[in-house]
Amino acid sequence: MWERSFRSVAVLACVMVTLGGVAAAKTINILAIGASNTAGKGVSDSEAWPAVLEGMLKHKGYDAHVTVRAANGLTSTQIVSYTNSIPAGTQVVIFDAGGSNDRKRNVSLAQSAANKAEIVRRIRAHGAVAIKVPYGNGHRGGYPRQADGIHFTPAGHRMIAAKLMARVIAATRR
Repeated sequence: MWERSFRSVAVLACVMVTLGGVAAAKTINILAIGASNTAGKGVSDSEAWPAVLEGMLKHKGYDAHVTVRAANGLTSTQIVSYTNSIPAGTQVVIFDAGGSNDRKRNVSLAQSAANKAEIVRRIRAHGAVAIKVPYGNGHRGGYPRQADGIHFTPAGHRMIAAKLMARVIAATRR
């Protein structure tokens, strides 16, 4: 009886592997570039949206790797330079263009828009899909924020990661 059960389990495992149920984790290499919200200012590394997104993708069965290149206070002009060194094999680049920092440092709306377009152009030139972080309209994006009104709480980071997850999965199916 035990031998029969063992054979049934072995056959089931072979079928699952053959159909992709066990070994089908698709690798997704993601680069997250941007300013303080991408860097996770005011929250732990594990609570920031890049880490939360990686965890959500892994929970869905994807072999996801998110690399973060972000720093507090960057403007869109500075973020453009981050697109010069996109690692080979990166399929998706998620970017935060530093809009609040542009406003604080008097980067014109025209220059900010040109920088965002250049970020997208360079990401595509590396063969990756560009996804802008869905922060919303200024400070009215609806995500919970810390006391400074700019940086997201852990709940806000989770909301952003959830929105990004569907976009990342869709981008990898192209």
